[in-house]
Amino acid sequence: MKFKALLLSLILLLASTLVLPSASAASKGWRYWGYFQAAPGKTAWTAAMTGPSVDVADGSVEGWSFVFSSDDIPSMAPSAKPNFKAICGKTKADNDTKRVGLVIDYGSSLYAPTGEKIKKTIVTCVRVAKGSLGVDVLGQVAKIRAASSGLICGINGFPAKECGVEIKTPTGLKAKK
Repeated sequence: MKFKALLLSLILLLASTLVLPSASAASKGWRYWGYFQAAPGKTAWTAAMTGPSVDVADGSVEGWSFVFSSDDIPSMAPSAKPNFKAICGKTKADNDTKRVGLVIDYGSSLYAPTGEKIKKTIVTCVRVAKGSLGVDVLGQVAKIRAASSGLICGINGFPAKECGVEIKTPTGLKAKK
């Protein structure tokens, strides 16, 4: 009986360390450009875990949001909704190109690099060649700075120098107890 109780205690202890984040894990996180997508006909953002080197469909919406996250999944989708009709409704379809909505959200001053100002969110329709990838859509509208790994470090000069840095969790983002 003691063995079963000890085994149960060990299982519960192991499960709690796997499921519950430690206090120190939430004390830091990263600020970086998060990449989101909405497939044609969808009206909610999905974090794009593949990166912008994937084909995008006509009628889709691409989203970039400068985020703070203590996880490897970007936590804050762009503030503008991925509404293709609202973004690209006046852009006619043709046989040679595809139309893709694009939202670039520069995030919050709570976690912006010191001395850098948040830029106004960009919401626009982009027309690209049929074989274009997500990065091509972004490149039609913005100047891109990327790391050798392909990580997007800066969009239109924001942030000016850093690339996916670890920082303390900003006070304004800490959970209220």
